Amino acid sequence: MEIFEVLLGLLAVSVALALVARRLHVPLAVVLVLGGMALALVPGLPTVEFDPQLVLALFLPPLLQASAYRTDWPAFRFNLRPILLLALGAVLFTAAVVAATAKLLVPDLPWAAAVALGAIVAPPDAVAATSVLKDFRIPKRIVTVLEGESLLNDASSLVLYRFAVAATMAGTVSFGEATLSFVLAAAGGAVVGWLVGRAAMWIFTHLDDTLLDILVTFLAGFAAYIAAEHLHVSGVLAAVACGLVLGRQQHAAFTAQTRLESGAVWGFVEFVLTALVFILIGLELRDLLARLEDEAYGHWQLAGLGAAVSAALIASRFVWLFPAVWLPRALSPGLRERDPMPPWSHVTVMSWAGMRGVVSLAAALALPAEFPGRDLILFLAFCAILATLVLQGTTLGPLIRRLGVSEPEGEPANPAVTPEAIEARSTAAAAAMDAVAEKLDDPEQAAAAEDLLRDLRVRAKRAEQARRDAETGSQRETARLGLRLAAIEAARAKLLAEHKDDLDSEAMAALVAEFDLEEQQIRVAMGER
Repeated sequence: MEIFEVLLGLLAVSVALALVARRLHVPLAVVLVLGGMALALVPGLPTVEFDPQLVLALFLPPLLQASAYRTDWPAFRFNLRPILLLALGAVLFTAAVVAATAKLLVPDLPWAAAVALGAIVAPPDAVAATSVLKDFRIPKRIVTVLEGESLLNDASSLVLYRFAVAATMAGTVSFGEATLSFVLAAAGGAVVGWLVGRAAMWIFTHLDDTLLDILVTFLAGFAAYIAAEHLHVSGVLAAVACGLVLGRQQHAAFTAQTRLESGAVWGFVEFVLTALVFILIGLELRDLLARLEDEAYGHWQLAGLGAAVSAALIASRFVWLFPAVWLPRALSPGLRERDPMPPWSHVTVMSWAGMRGVVSLAAALALPAEFPGRDLILFLAFCAILATLVLQGTTLGPLIRRLGVSEPEGEPANPAVTPEAIEARSTAAAAAMDAVAEKLDDPEQAAAAEDLLRDLRVRAKRAEQARRDAETGSQRETARLGLRLAAIEAARAKLLAEHKDDLDSEAMAALVAEFDLEEQQIRVAMGER
């Protein structure tokens, strides 16, 4: 009962911290981790302890699956080369640099344990980065590469992490065995995730209930992760692969109601899990420092170790990213022609957008209790996460403004009114008109079809005008959506003010739901979520 009350209290605190983050215009992760540190100083507050394996199984599958579900697959596939350079190359390089730094500063730490630390802090968290980037009109490719990196780097780092933990506990390590284990775990995890995703899609075809559909989406991610872990392959990649399958097939398999409602449910779950994992690490800080003091670590020594590891972590991303971007193009004229050299300012922003977050926290918490140097590794991981979140998370926005990394002001910010979107809407309107025109010969539907055709012709004419004059058309479409939104708000207010007592609850609920759905449709078209 005590743990349940503590968890409820933490959720209440997370709401307050989210409001603070919104008011201060800083990433939520920064405020959550600082709030967790403050909670650790509250006397008498109990420490919440989880089974290490439960931490990974509880937090990672839904968070990774949700990220994969939202992935822009065409953009991901187009940028696969730079994504792999970061998700594989940067992770391995960063883990090696951090491991070497930790081993140099703490000679008694086993090499495999040092590699485990490197694997824990190697993957950046795109959630923290995109929470900052969404407020700026930066090139979409930067966001695509960072989000794609976060999908695969979690898997690559956790495969390395699992092997390092196993090698530490066993006391032996083989490079050949590590390489083979890495490849088999990655390939096996991807296959398991794909199979579970396809099985889930088959189940969806036999369901006709939104709640059951949403429940199956959650169960699919956990099923992929757990099945892969039982087969000793990558559960992380299995959850990612399952999410990619569901995301690619969502428009064909899910009803409109399922897509709308699942977005709200998944958003809630992501917020709760993210808030809890950040605050829980803060609650462990007090006892963690006390245990390290018992091991004869002084405050200044711990501060120096944390600063050195954090500095190595931040610097390693710059050291890897600039050569990884420039060298292939310098050596390959064909690549340079297909994909010109990006400005150094873009590479700088991507290098600085290396905040660590949920995955690193969960992996650190999941270390076995008897793991050599566990408390020190947990402390150093926490310092790295804190340093990158607070230092980089609060300065990434000013850096973007300083370097001028943004799209031209003349381009529309709303993706729903871009020239490509207007062209697509025009094509869709033509298809709708063809479908309705087929009903003109049916005496029972001819009158209704003619009325609907008039409306569709107006939409098609508006889309054609917008297509011919993209800039004016985008502005006009944005204004029209705003006016429709104002009209709906006025109609709903009138309904509630004058007919609240005239209609029964079911009729009122149906009318309000009609206005709500139309409002949501418009807000989606305006780029709001």
